[in-house]
Amino acid sequence: MNVIALVARTPIFRTLFLTLVCLGAFNASIYPYQSLIAIKHIGLTPGDFALILMVASFVNVAAAVLLGILADQKANRRQTALVCACAGVLAAVLMIVVPGPVALVLTSAILLPLAQPLYGQIFALTRLASQGHEAQADGLQSVIRSALSAAFLVMLLFWTFAFREGVSEMHIYLSAAAASLGAVSLIIWAWPRDGATLWEDRPSGLNLPEALRQIGRPHIALRFFCMGAINASGGLYMATISLVFDASALRDASDVALYVGMVAGWEIPFMLLLPRIITRFRRADMIAFGAATYVIHLMALHFVADTPFLWVMPFFAGLGGTALITLPITYYQSLMEGTPGAASSLMAVQKLVSDGLVAACFALGMAFWGLTAVAVMGTVLSLVGSALLVLADRGRWLMPKGAA
Repeated sequence: MNVIALVARTPIFRTLFLTLVCLGAFNASIYPYQSLIAIKHIGLTPGDFALILMVASFVNVAAAVLLGILADQKANRRQTALVCACAGVLAAVLMIVVPGPVALVLTSAILLPLAQPLYGQIFALTRLASQGHEAQADGLQSVIRSALSAAFLVMLLFWTFAFREGVSEMHIYLSAAAASLGAVSLIIWAWPRDGATLWEDRPSGLNLPEALRQIGRPHIALRFFCMGAINASGGLYMATISLVFDASALRDASDVALYVGMVAGWEIPFMLLLPRIITRFRRADMIAFGAATYVIHLMALHFVADTPFLWVMPFFAGLGGTALITLPITYYQSLMEGTPGAASSLMAVQKLVSDGLVAACFALGMAFWGLTAVAVMGTVLSLVGSALLVLADRGRWLMPKGAA
């Protein structure tokens, strides 16, 4: 069966697709404008914001790993997802009701990181629900992941027009609240109840120390460090896009929304096409190709922001970003077969590595050389990380049989 048709005809895949629509709208409302709001509206310094990014990374990885392990231990994935979605509601409401430095720190450093493990739980459940469709696992993940990009695009187009009409960037938290409430509603009413699924979801039997040792095994640790370096380019793009456009004589907040929306728009067709080619190439090779393509847009952004060539760059970002976004999910799940919650939490561990590098590059580059230097650092990190990942898989460094 065609993968798109399979998603459309299967209730659980449709539900997960819609949950990602809500998460995509939530992320599109907040993350492209996070640095601008923190620095321009709230009055924090770039150093303050870099520190918030670092704290948020540790909170995110701790929450994702612990929730992922607990979800594997008890097979209570619906409860875990609901906790994450509720954290998103609280984050948006706090900034609506009492906007200011304290609210921004609580939201950005604690509540938003607690909300993000919902992403991993969605794909853990996708993996479990894919039993009987193992050959289509990568394609299913890619098609379902396209929901986030589609919602990202629609939400950013909305904010493009809203900002052009003079709406303040602070109003992004209204759409974030609506999106997170949508996710809560879907989880309550449409997610399968724990212990009553049509597929097998056995508790892992691993206690917390055992599960943590499993995540820390050398062949796994090597790869999430490589992935973290690769994805530093994406983190730096999100951290700097609004600042690059704010410094431009021709661009404003509406252009930020349009650009980021175009990137998401290009990701959608590439994600839908990915199932047709994924079986022909190794995942590590496709991730490396994605990294090399993605950094074209990261570097060019700083040189073509005031030219028409700017609007060509989302094509490269969408093409490269598709591999960087979708393939690590099944890559980790193949490394940790039987523990989909813990495997999905590796996306957060990878993000911790990535965010640490992002924060260091952002703080160092802004303090000494500026935004262009930040982009150069991100490009170098991404290319080095992808080269090491390919060498690791091709040389089978510390790789157990069948894991690639």
